[in-house]
Amino acid sequence: MWDSTFDETLRSYLPFLPADEALTAETPLREYGLDSLATVELLSVLEQSYNVRFEDDALNLETFENPGRLWSTLARLQPAS
Repeated sequence: MWDSTFDETLRSYLPFLPADEALTAETPLREYGLDSLATVELLSVLEQSYNVRFEDDALNLETFENPGRLWSTLARLQPAS
């Protein structure tokens, strides 16, 4: 699963997700308010927070469909430790 930074960051871009509702791997991000402008802002924040760069092939609607897909993409971009 993802870390608390990812959870908190993502929640801040989901205005229609109740605070007491769990954010699961399958939560539909667009249904909870992630629009195109918020997606661009979220992308920038994630790149800065995790010191990564999303490549062109990751910049698509599927990547931002749900937290599971987004976290998988982000995890692939992080250097192995």
